[in-house]
Amino acid sequence: MKRLLAMVIIGFSVGHAPLGAQSTSPVNPQMRGNGRSQSPTLPFQLQARNRGFWKVMSPKIKPRVLATGFGFTEGPLWDRRGFLYVSDEIQNKVYRIDANGSKTAVISLGIPDGNTYNQQHQLIDCATVLRAVILINPDKGTYKVLADRYEGKPLDAPNDIVQGPDGALYFTDDTLALGRAPGEGFGTMQPTQPSTGVYRLAPDGHLSLLTKGMTQPNGIAFSPDGKLLYVNDTVEHNIRVFDFHDGAISNGRIFGIEPPERGKPGAPDGMKTDQRGDVWVSGPGGIWVWSPAGQHLGTIQFPHGATNFGWGGPGFKTLYVAAGHTVYMLPTQVEGFVPY
Repeated sequence: MKRLLAMVIIGFSVGHAPLGAQSTSPVNPQMRGNGRSQSPTLPFQLQARNRGFWKVMSPKIKPRVLATGFGFTEGPLWDRRGFLYVSDEIQNKVYRIDANGSKTAVISLGIPDGNTYNQQHQLIDCATVLRAVILINPDKGTYKVLADRYEGKPLDAPNDIVQGPDGALYFTDDTLALGRAPGEGFGTMQPTQPSTGVYRLAPDGHLSLLTKGMTQPNGIAFSPDGKLLYVNDTVEHNIRVFDFHDGAISNGRIFGIEPPERGKPGAPDGMKTDQRGDVWVSGPGGIWVWSPAGQHLGTIQFPHGATNFGWGGPGFKTLYVAAGHTVYMLPTQVEGFVPY
C-alpha cells in the first residue's frame, strides 16, 4: 500500500485489583540492561499502526494491577493451578502471586530473571548471580543447578529461557548485568565466555551453543508450529528469526527493528508468540505486536514500560506483564502460545 494507515491511539486509566503485602527492602539497587530503574509514568495506551492490531486487542480493554510493591519485576510465569510466579531482580526473590494479589517469596536468589517450565512442569529460572540455569523447588525453597558452564568456563549471565518443541530448554546468555549490580560480589565478576550466545540444554543435561553472532541476546520464543526460533537483541534493538530443525538453527535474519523512542523507556527484552503466529516483544514504551510477516501491528504502552510478560488465565488469553514494581493483567483477543 502506498498510503500508510494513520496511527490510532486509545488511552485508558489503569484499574486496580486487590494488592498484596509490601515486600522486603531491596538488595541490588541497579539492574541489568535498559536502565532498569523505575521509569517515568506514561499513560496506558493502545497504539495501532495497522488494522490487524484490533484482531488481537479490543479497543475497550483496560489493564488491572495484580500486585505491586516489588523492586523490579521480571519473568512472569502462569501456573495452571491458578497463580503466577514472578522474579524480583532488586529484592532478589522469586514470588508466587495468588489470584487475590497476595504474594509469597518462594526462594531467595541473586537477581533471578526469566522463568519457564520443563517437560515435568517444574519451575526453571535463569539465575544471574549464580551464572546458571536452575530448577527450583518452590515448596522447599531450594534449587538444583542444571547448567552453569560451557566448555569448562562459567556462563556469563543467563537471561531468558523457553521450552522447545523437542523438550529441550533454550536460553540466552549475555553480559548486560556484569559489573552493574553491587552486592554479593557480583559487581566484580567479568565475562568468562568468549562471546554472548544462545544455548540448548538437552533433557539429558548436555549443553550446546547454537549461535554466538549476537551482541546481547535477550528474549527468546518459538513459533507455534515449532519451525522458527525468535531471539531479540537488547543493544542492537532488533529481533532475529532462525529456521529451527532437529535441535539446531540456521538461516538467521532480521525479523524486525524496535528503535529507541524519545521519552519511552525500554528495548527488546521479553518475547512471546500467540497461536496465530504473532510475535509480542517488549520495546520502547511497552509491548510491540508483530505479525508473522514482520509487520508492526501496534504497541501496548504501559505506565512504566514492560520488561517481560507471559500468557495465562482461562484459555491463555490474559497477558501478565512485568512493568517496574508492578505486575499487570491484560485480557487479549487471542490465545497465547504456551510451549509447556
